[in-house]
Parts: sequence; C-alpha cells; structure tokens
Amino acid sequence: MTVLHLADEGEAADLAAFLSRLLHYDRGAAVRLQAAGTALAVFGRPPSFEVLAIRAARLAKPYENGLDVTLDVTVSAGELLESLDESAATAVVPAPVTGPPWAGVLPPRGGWRPEPGLPASDELRAMVGAAVAEFRSRTQELAPEGRTRAELDRIGREIWSRPVGDTRLPVRVVHAAQSLGFLRPAGAPGEEALRLVSSGAWLRLRTPYGSIAVRRAGLGALDVSVR
Repeated sequence: MTVLHLADEGEAADLAAFLSRLLHYDRGAAVRLQAAGTALAVFGRPPSFEVLAIRAARLAKPYENGLDVTLDVTVSAGELLESLDESAATAVVPAPVTGPPWAGVLPPRGGWRPEPGLPASDELRAMVGAAVAEFRSRTQELAPEGRTRAELDRIGREIWSRPVGDTRLPVRVVHAAQSLGFLRPAGAPGEEALRLVSSGAWLRLRTPYGSIAVRRAGLGALDVSVR
C-alpha cells in the first residue's frame, strides 16, 4: 500500500476539492499522479472543456512503501478521493487503472516561456461570464426542433474557441480554470499572480491554485511529450 503524506490539512482539502470538481464533470474520471521527493502533480481532463488540468500539492515527506525515487501512476479519481483523510493529511494511492489516451500525452516539464497579452483576472472573469450568458441566450433562442446536440455543440465550440484578448489562448481554458477553482473571486490571495506561458504546441494558464494546459491544433508529434 502506497501512502502519500500531504504537507498539511489545507493541501489535503485543496486536493479533495479538485478531485470533487473533476468528478462533477465525469463520475468515472481518472487522474495521473506524478511525485518526486516532496512534490506531487495531479493531472486530470474534464471532458466538457477539452483541456488538461494540473493541481500541484506539497508532500510532508516522500511517499513510502516500496517506492524509492518517483511515483507515476494513473488511478481512479473517485477512489483517490475516498482514500483522502483530510485531518491526517494522507491519501492511499489506489490500484492503477488503464489510462485514458490523454494520460499518455502530457505537457513538457520545461522549456516554458512567457506569453504577452493576458488580461487581468477581473477581465478574465468578466469574459467567462459574458460567454456563459451568450451561450444561454443563443441556445434559448433556438426553436425546439433546432435545439439538437449538434447545434448546441456548434455554438459552444464557436464561443469557447475564441481567443482571450490578443493571446492564442481559447476562452474555454479560462472557463475551465474558473470552474475547477483555479481562478478565484476578486480579493482572493494571489488573484493577480496569473501567467500565460507556452512550450512547443502547448499553452498553459498558471495560477497560484493550479494550471490549465491546452494543446494547439495543427502541430505535429514533435511538439508533445509522451511519457
């Protein structure tokens, strides 16, 4: 049995909140865990957004029982959440599962460079709010016979694929960040510490609470990291 010892109850609570939000969008969600030393990274893919979400957590000490250097495993998000003991700040790593395709293609570890043009956090929240309102308005205007899944998806793709300001970042990345708790309300600590970075085919919105990464279409396999 492999046990993760999180740095404190706050880290455990934040990880539990992240897993709960992933499960809200996919009850069968899987997450890929990577740990080295006292750093843990949890990768998930909420299907509604077509992005990769990354939650980092601090460990009080390296995981134990049979693992000497690193941990890299894909597990059930639900089982990991059930094993979390927030008061003890521990989690038992569940048995591995057959990873979904996205779990084999992760953003690169390094080579990230700053991208200009990211609006302030309050502008990003307003942008998401306006996009949600537009989607609701346009879908409500459809005649009943025209409110098909294909038409709803078409409208959604049009709205959420729009670029954020002068960047190449699609609005759906910001929507995912807000929905997963990475984009906090005005006045929250660290709300201004948002960064947009890129590496190869990947764009990444970094916040103090987690990151959202998206792979740009049309770029080849040399721009991805398979591991």
